[in-house]
Amino acid sequence: MTDATLVQIVDAALAEAVRKGGPWIACRPGCTECCIGPFPISRLDAVRLRNGLAELRERDPERAACVFERARQAVARLAPDFPGDPSTGLLDSAEAAQEKFREFAEEEPCPALDPESGLCDLYAARPLTCRTFGPAIRGRGGAVGICELCFQGAGDAEIAACAVDLDSDDLESALLGELKAATGAEGETIVAFALGRVSREER
Repeated sequence: MTDATLVQIVDAALAEAVRKGGPWIACRPGCTECCIGPFPISRLDAVRLRNGLAELRERDPERAACVFERARQAVARLAPDFPGDPSTGLLDSAEAAQEKFREFAEEEPCPALDPESGLCDLYAARPLTCRTFGPAIRGRGGAVGICELCFQGAGDAEIAACAVDLDSDDLESALLGELKAATGAEGETIVAFALGRVSREER
């Protein structure tokens, strides 16, 4: 199994959730509700994003340079109050740090977001959280997550009827284990640090 398999599973679940949600789904190109404010991403997400940036650099160097520059500037802004190690970009796992993260840089746009078009420049490589935000997705513990713009006026029963189970946890965990075994990499980061610390050789 590969990361591409994981992405395929998640995207299939999302497509089904969008189908079931129908007119309740407010997500449209240019809506940036889920693109403001940082959120934890896995090392697997970080690798996928960096690969996506490398592919964009081959197709559209100017656009890729804009993404990298936005990420670099975001790292500079966020580093002083980063709830983790700004030298590595890894978030602290302690409960106090998690509380601090909830209030961290709430108005900071994602570096992958094109501020003019409102579209994601790394859409095909986006993290799993981005892929599942919006429609009714049932995750670990049975909780159903939705975007606050979706299901306006819907009741709990209507939302639950549209929910789709996301059965990707075991595969994601296995892939993260393989990544750790191969590289020693573990822990969570944010998009800005995943993209803003690309080496000179990768630019």
